Amino acid sequence: MTQERTSGRPAGETGAIVPTEFGDAIMWAAWLYYADQMTQSEIAKQLGVSRATIVNYLQEARERGVVSVHISPAAGSRTTIARALMEKYRLDGAFVIPSADEQNLADRLGDAGARVLADMLVDGDTIGVAWGRTVLAAADRISLTRPVTDLTVVQVSGSSTGERDFSPEFCTSLLSNRIHARCVNLLAPAFLTTRELKAQLLAEPILKKQMELVHSTNHVLFGVGDIGPKSTVRLSGIASKEEMEDYVARGAVAVIIGRFIGADGRPLGGDHDDRMVGITLDELRRVRNRICLAGGSAKIAAIRATLNAGYATHFVTDMATAEILLSG
Repeated sequence: MTQERTSGRPAGETGAIVPTEFGDAIMWAAWLYYADQMTQSEIAKQLGVSRATIVNYLQEARERGVVSVHISPAAGSRTTIARALMEKYRLDGAFVIPSADEQNLADRLGDAGARVLADMLVDGDTIGVAWGRTVLAAADRISLTRPVTDLTVVQVSGSSTGERDFSPEFCTSLLSNRIHARCVNLLAPAFLTTRELKAQLLAEPILKKQMELVHSTNHVLFGVGDIGPKSTVRLSGIASKEEMEDYVARGAVAVIIGRFIGADGRPLGGDHDDRMVGITLDELRRVRNRICLAGGSAKIAAIRATLNAGYATHFVTDMATAEILLSG
């Protein structure tokens, strides 16, 4: 709005001038918030009042009928489903997107996960990043709509062959670049040939410091992998055919950040697990906000095991997956 288009009337309690086309400060604040999409803080600054006053203005606008909030049946249904997921799986938050063709589900989940993470961030946060198609999609799509400073993005599992979908170092670098954060890549392979070599490598000062950062994350972004014949974990090559067969024989249904779990969510461990460099599942549980991005009919058993075991605090999925998880 321009100052030329004003009536010369003060905006109620404010020191600003109400534009001619608005009756009072309440209507003006409502327009700036809902139509111009300004934040409450921005409106408060423009009107010369406190943010609490703007909150009151917006509440009064709704009470007067100046603003009518309409929630579509589809959106309302997704909200109901999200709340049911939170209750059943003891989550702090759930975000359910509409169902569609599973071919582009990873991209859509990544986009939603990026928004969930971005809304959580505050100055000084440290974000742990895993790998996989959904995590890569989130890293590629994240953007901040408000200033957040002193952020650090850290890779929580060792490096791979460098292929885009299976590269934790690429996911970490991409996300840190998108939000202008410090980037810390884990300078070690994801898997080493012996446990002894792993112990020697992690004793190096630079890796000790990097692992300390891994353990200090207050957000972590990860996906869930199934172990079917077309699964990401088989394509990634993080385990040999013999190792995969051993995990299947021992009851594996899912893989989380390179670590295999059974139907009850317990880590299966073993030599392969002991040679892995990166966050353990017990350490994952200690991260304050654990954002899990997963969906699709092939991953139902894997997702259910992950949620039942409490590895996620926040869950992003699609409507079809959510309905199956709630029905079982």
